[in-house]
Amino acid sequence: MRKGPLCLMLVTLSIVAPAHGEESTEGGNSTPLSLSAGSQITELQQRLKASEQQREELSKQLQNADNTRESPQLARLRQENQRLKLQLKEAQASPLPRLLTEQQQWFVTGAGVALLALLCGIFASGASRKRRQWLN
Repeated sequence: MRKGPLCLMLVTLSIVAPAHGEESTEGGNSTPLSLSAGSQITELQQRLKASEQQREELSKQLQNADNTRESPQLARLRQENQRLKLQLKEAQASPLPRLLTEQQQWFVTGAGVALLALLCGIFASGASRKRRQWLN
């Protein structure tokens, strides 16, 4: 290392070190530090209590605002829910009787197929009878 920066560093340290060791007496306060800190602590505690009370009041106001905003919507949904429950009970209380049982449905389906086959047979054989009669 060079001697120039080393000397500069030593001089700087010798000037700065005593400055850190000196206490400042320029406060102007004649009260001791502990009394000043105690009064600040009590003041801060009072401010904390006041802030907590304000926070609780604001949270209550927010809840009330939410409740008043949601109450019309909630009432409408409850009313609709009651109406749907009533419709469900009515539908379950008086079910429409089935017109046909499963066995009867199969019978009607078979009868329809038989009738369709009969009509197809009549139309198919009817045309050939007329031809036979005309030829005879």
